[in-house]
Formats: sequence, structure tokens, C-alpha cells
Amino acid sequence: MSMMTSRERIRAAIRHQEADRVPIDLGAMRSSGIQAIAYNRLEAHLGIHGGQTLLYDIMQQLAQPEMAIVDRFQLDVLPLPRAVIGLDPVRPGWKPWTLPDGSPALVPDGLEQLPREDGGFEIRDDAGNLLYQMPAGGLYYEPVHHPLAGATTVAEIEAWEPPSISDVELAWLAAEGKRLRASTDKAIIGLTGINLYERAQSVRGWQRFMEDLAGQPAMAEALLQRLADRACADLARYLDAVGETIDIVQVGDDLGTQNGPQLSPRMYRRLVKPYQQQMWQFIKARSGLPVFLHCCGGIYPLIPDLIEAGVDILNPVQISAAGMDPVRLKAEFGRDLVFWGGGADTQHILPEAKPQEVADHVRRQIDILAPGGGFVFNQVHNIQANVPPENIVAMLEAALQFGSYDSIRARALARKAS
Repeated sequence: MSMMTSRERIRAAIRHQEADRVPIDLGAMRSSGIQAIAYNRLEAHLGIHGGQTLLYDIMQQLAQPEMAIVDRFQLDVLPLPRAVIGLDPVRPGWKPWTLPDGSPALVPDGLEQLPREDGGFEIRDDAGNLLYQMPAGGLYYEPVHHPLAGATTVAEIEAWEPPSISDVELAWLAAEGKRLRASTDKAIIGLTGINLYERAQSVRGWQRFMEDLAGQPAMAEALLQRLADRACADLARYLDAVGETIDIVQVGDDLGTQNGPQLSPRMYRRLVKPYQQQMWQFIKARSGLPVFLHCCGGIYPLIPDLIEAGVDILNPVQISAAGMDPVRLKAEFGRDLVFWGGGADTQHILPEAKPQEVADHVRRQIDILAPGGGFVFNQVHNIQANVPPENIVAMLEAALQFGSYDSIRARALARKAS
């Protein structure tokens, strides 16, 4: 098969067709990336000097891979990202920042990270509300602002105005989408920044919202409906602005834990699924583009519902969580879902194994998930700060080495013959 462009490769995967090789993602969305400390160590290991480590996700401290990394590992996807926390994307510039390990990075110069008495940092909005905090010695920001935590009635929830995407941001996204489309053959993923279930947990506070689901379902449903309606209104404007320049629409909603779903399938179907389905079907009807859902954890019991509700692409495929055996996932759902992830375990393999063990692990995952298409290589969630750069290189080089569909088919025939 002749060499395909990145965009062709991703589109083939989405159509469940075998391309020339398995497409590869690193950093095209906020759960497929690399923590900035690990990124700096990777560039130093590769001898890449003079670059800039841009923190495009402040909360998770993620670096946006530069073109030197994109080209080095033949990555196939680029993001069209929403604004950095609290800022319009028309950024006034970048300013130097020092990461917790002492290495350099750049953050938007309109972003104020305020020192805390304990040696950590915090971010506040213009009204002085504490939004995020990082304790001393921490590597990430934690959200702490829950604007509806004190609400006691449905009326209070219905009166609340969720934030909406600004005209300034939409104009920037439209221009940036056109620039990316014209200047690269990479597939472009639209990061909407929109979720429902997670957003409800954030707005009410995680514990309070879970208590609503169990004891005050009318409160939970009112909030989910409020968020779904606003999401659809924002998505209409968003898709009108960028729909012709992106290939995929990404949304998120973590429904799982390490040990299984956060809530029973029955509760999910009754109280959460209708609102997610409203939004996901709206995306498909408005744009015709595939819906990419980021959803962590052991969500095996919920996957049929996710497919029915409109999900086309599932990330991060947390293979170390309960029920998430990749062999079973591919056999049961491989015709309906594109698995965007599951290529390397980030909990144990990447931080703890030797490079050759990482490469062997990647080969096995590719051989499970790639046949028949419907697979984009990505490690399970973000590469953490403690991952050795040698293991990152081993993972990405193995994805290229073992990802050719000719070699995948040859290995499958060899296994049958033995």
C-alpha cells in the first residue's frame, strides 16, 4: 500500500479500514498528551535544543508537542484547542515559568499564578474566587470552585447561567482552524472543552452531585438539562465556526473508576445518558463528524449505552482498569468503536518497565487492537512526570516499527502457523 497522509490515515481508522500503518497520537487532546516535566526530559534525551515548552493545559501541566517531536515520531493528529483557563485564546504572549523540577516552560502572560503560604500556587478569577490550587510539591492544579455547591432547590439551578463560549474565541478558533487545515496534512481534532457529567460534578462538587443522583434526582436532572441545553447552543456556534476545518469533535465525561463504573448502569441510563445523548446526537446531526469521547476507568458495562448514545471513538481505553481487557473490547465492540488509546499502560508499564519491555508491550497491544482498522495508537491517558524518556522513545518507535499493517498481518499469520 502506498504511503498515506496523516489525515487519510486517521479517516481510514475511523471508517474501520486498515491504512498503511496505525495512526499515532501524542498530545492532540488533553488526555493523550505528556506532562511538561516529562516533555523537557524527552527533548533533552533526544538532543532537541532551543524549543519552547508551552503549557497549553495549565491544570494538568501538559506541554504542547512541538513540530520537532511531531516530525520525529510521525504523529498524525493536531489539536484545535479551546482557551487556556480564564483566558481568551487571542493571547497577548507567553512568559517564562519554572516547573516544579526546576526546568523551564512558558505560560500565557495574562495568566496569574499566585503564590500560597504553603509554597504552592493558586489561580483566581477576576472576582477573586479561588478556582484552582496546587499544593507545595504538587505537579498539577486541583479545581476547588463549585458555584452551585450551596443550591438547595431546582429553581436555583435553573436560574444559574453556565459560562458560554465567547465571540472572540470563536473568531480565533475559526481562523486557527483554517490555518491548520491549509498548512498541514495532519488530522485536526476539535477540542470543545464540553462535558456534562463531569461538569455537573464540578459545579455542584463531586460528593454533592453524587448525593443528588442517589437522593435528589430532580436536582441532578435539572443541572444536567441546564448544561446540555447550554452545550448544544454553544456547539451550534462552535460547529458553524470550525466544522469545515476539523475532522473529529472531542468531548469528555469520566464515568469510571479503577474498579468499575462510578454509578450503576441502571442509574446511568435513567439519569445521565439522556442528556449526553442529546448533546452527542446534536453534534452528529449538525456536523456529520465523528464524536470522540474521553472517558476513563472500568466502563465496560456502559459501553453499549455509549455506542447507542452516539459515541464513535473511545479514549483512553484504560486497559489496566476492571473489565477493560483489550481482547474482549476488540471482539465485542471493535465493529462499532474506534479505540483511541490502549496502546501502552501508563500506570505500570511506562514508568516501571525497561525499554525493551515497553516495546514488547506496545507490539502486543497493536496486534490486539489494530486488525481491521478502528485503532489510533496512543498511550493510556497522559504521560506522567516520572516516566523515563527512554521509555517514551521506546513506545513511540515501537508504534512505528510494529504499526505497519503489512507487518501486523504477517505476525498474525505467523501466530496461526505456530
